[in-house]
This record gives sequence, structure tokens and C-alpha cells, in this order.
Amino acid sequence: MTAIVQAVNLGKQVESPSIEGKAHPLVILQEINFNVEQGESLAITGSSGSGKTTLLGLLAGLDVPSTGTVYLDSVDIFSFDEDARARLRGRLAGFVFQSFQLLPAMTALENVMLPLELHGMPNARERAKETLRRVGLEQRFDHLPKHLSGGEQQRVAIARAFVVQPKILFADEPTGNLDAATGSQIIELMLELNCAQGTTLILVTHDDALAKRCTLQIHLSGGRVVS
Repeated sequence: MTAIVQAVNLGKQVESPSIEGKAHPLVILQEINFNVEQGESLAITGSSGSGKTTLLGLLAGLDVPSTGTVYLDSVDIFSFDEDARARLRGRLAGFVFQSFQLLPAMTALENVMLPLELHGMPNARERAKETLRRVGLEQRFDHLPKHLSGGEQQRVAIARAFVVQPKILFADEPTGNLDAATGSQIIELMLELNCAQGTTLILVTHDDALAKRCTLQIHLSGGRVVS
């Protein structure tokens, strides 16, 4: 079986000025290698500063590595320029962030319709309504984000990510701004949609309960995979 996500000798370093003003390399990630098959779920864990979010950005092609590369759906994403990577993300991936990233002037329904309209997909309104129903927000179609609770906003964000039926969903601390009970509901929802749509789930989390529910886990320390 071909991996849907493959990290090959992935590394990232940046130039950091010293006290004397001379630049020296700061190693963030080094020698990262792993495969994720279609439909699996991967939790990336580690302490603050271990490189988790940097790794997620590299896997999604939002940042460029210093060494190695990433294959998404068998495509070397860093053989493309930034515009081509963006088109590939649009075709393959969805995103869920800790801070929800909803457009404040748009209703819940309009937020979920947006990616469908950007991709020219038909029946955007009905597809968005059905996805919001699946995440339990059938009574919130016309609400602006400021009128929704944190858990409801994250449900809208999840609906927006899943509505285009992406092959891969990238999530950065999806329960980080939620209380334990709401976070648990969001975990169940993401894993339910992961199973129902066969979407590969790649997430960064401090939440041990969420990490243990994933089929795969990698733990980062000092920019390396230690387990």
C-alpha cells in the first residue's frame, strides 16, 4: 500500500544571530522519517518547542524544509513552487486550527460554503448545510462566529475542513482552546468523520486522550522523533 503522507529525511534549520551578531544555525527538526497510509490517524506529540507545529507546516507544504522532502499522495511537494503547492493543498487537504480561523463577517453556513465555492463545486449551500447537520449545528446556520461558543466555532471549522472531502486533514491543537468536555466531543467528531470519509488525519496535540485514539503516534524531543 502506498503511503498518502511520507516524510523523508526531513529537517529544518534557521539562521539565528548570536550575542556577537554572528549568525549561527538553529536546528528545529532533523532526520524525520515516517509513512502514513490512507485513512490512518497520526498524532504528533512533544513538549512546547519540540518542533511539532513546524513539522505540521512542512508536511502541509506551508513551510520549506532545509533537508529532505515530503510526498503527499505520491507527489514530491517540494518539486513544486509555492503556487503549485497551494493548488495541491486545495485539491488534497483540509485544515483545522486551535484558533478556529473563521471569517467573522460570514455566518456559519457561509464559512462552510466558502471552500466549495472557491473550488467551483456544485450545490455548495446544500452540501454545507448537510455537513453542519453532521456536526450538530443545524440550528446555527445563520449565526456569526461571535454568537457561537468555542466548541460550536470549532465544529464549524471542522465542517469547513471536511465539506470538500479532503484526502488529508491537518489539525494543529484542535482541542487546545476548549474545556475538557467540549474537547472530548470534538475528538469524537473528528475521529467519526475520519472513519466515515476515509480521511487521513494528521494532528499536533498536547491532549494525551486524543493522541491515544489515533492509530499512529510520534513523539518529538529536541527536533527528533524519539518514539
